[in-house]
Amino acid sequence: MKLSSRLSLTQQNALLLLAFFILFELLVASTITYFLMLPMARRSAADLAGLMTLSAQTWSELPPVTRPAFEIELARSHALALRAEPPHNAAPPSWREPYLRFLVASLSARAGESVTTSREEIRGQEWFWVSLPAGDGYLSVGFPHSRIGPRPIHAVLASLAGGTLLTLLAAWWLARRTTRPLQRLQQAVTSLGRGQTPERLPETGPREIAALSRRFNEMAKQVEDLLAARTVLLAGVSHDLRTPLARLRLAVEMLVRRPSAELAAQVEGDIEAMDRLIGDVLTLARGFGHEAAQRVVLPDLLADLVRSTPGAAERVQIEADDITLEAPAGALRRILANLLENALRYGGGQPVTLQAETGDGLCRIGVLDRGPGIPPAEQEAVFRPFYRLEASRNVGTGGSGLGLAIVRQLAAAQGWEVSLQDRPGGGLAVWLKIALPQPGALI
Repeated sequence: MKLSSRLSLTQQNALLLLAFFILFELLVASTITYFLMLPMARRSAADLAGLMTLSAQTWSELPPVTRPAFEIELARSHALALRAEPPHNAAPPSWREPYLRFLVASLSARAGESVTTSREEIRGQEWFWVSLPAGDGYLSVGFPHSRIGPRPIHAVLASLAGGTLLTLLAAWWLARRTTRPLQRLQQAVTSLGRGQTPERLPETGPREIAALSRRFNEMAKQVEDLLAARTVLLAGVSHDLRTPLARLRLAVEMLVRRPSAELAAQVEGDIEAMDRLIGDVLTLARGFGHEAAQRVVLPDLLADLVRSTPGAAERVQIEADDITLEAPAGALRRILANLLENALRYGGGQPVTLQAETGDGLCRIGVLDRGPGIPPAEQEAVFRPFYRLEASRNVGTGGSGLGLAIVRQLAAAQGWEVSLQDRPGGGLAVWLKIALPQPGALI
């Protein structure tokens, strides 16, 4: 089915509301008619039948001289007419109101025989006539069609027509109220798909629409952050590769003229530095795939990490409770290794402490050093790719600027949290917080 041939939300709402309204209206009309209008019509028809029978009997008993006054009063007060002779040019009645059937049945019951009915047009209006026994003969009693007040069929039709109009208006208003934020969302998604920065959607309206707008705004912010990170990565890589490439070019020229082991070692060092930089960038750019959780004995992991890190055995102290986690071991080891390397590099040669503790449903793993620390104003900025506190951009003294960025992204991929704090007495404390499963929870 083509998209253009589908019904719009306004049309769908209108048809659904219209169908439900018609069903509801028919149900209400049927209920009111059966339990209210039909009993009232029978009672009214019985009252009118009694009045017509009494009028015919009274007229037959009155002296002839008073009968005209009685007819005038009867017409003025009750809209009834009397005739001694049957109507001229009479025809069978064509009215279909249930009220007339009730009236004829009641008149027949009062007369003790089937009454004769007829129809006559008088001055452009239809009259209903009934021949009733009066004295020794019969008397025609009639009334105009306008005397029958209730019009149930007309009432149902008018109600349906008015309800249909109101239903269409309500459907249009509801659809507009619903489609307006959806149209804004469609425009924003189209803009985002073209690589543009969409305007933030207002997080108002019904709960579902507000939640959808909020989620889109979060997604748009994430896309913007990813694009910004990509730009930073490309700019950082291009900048940081120029220096070793320039040294390589110079070293190659010198090697051609005068080969030496020192120049060869310099070339090898520059190649290794570029390889590490590219590896870090690829790790950060790929994101981090899902790693299956496994049983990790935290004190054993910390001890193995210290043994495998050059220069750590003499400077690192471990203060860890006996904690066992269900966690991705590779991601946890990579995070702690980056933090430990930073602490050893920038800790000013002072001892470094690895702490692990639990409390408040969390496992807290800290890497604490006694270095110069990080100013509070820059504690969030250091998590950005290629951001260095050391201004020289020398890889040997300031690193690549990707270590903490990889830590933050890897922790976020696992649902963990990394934070920096000033350590009491001087130095920096970096804490990794891992939520522990609640007792009885399914893992």
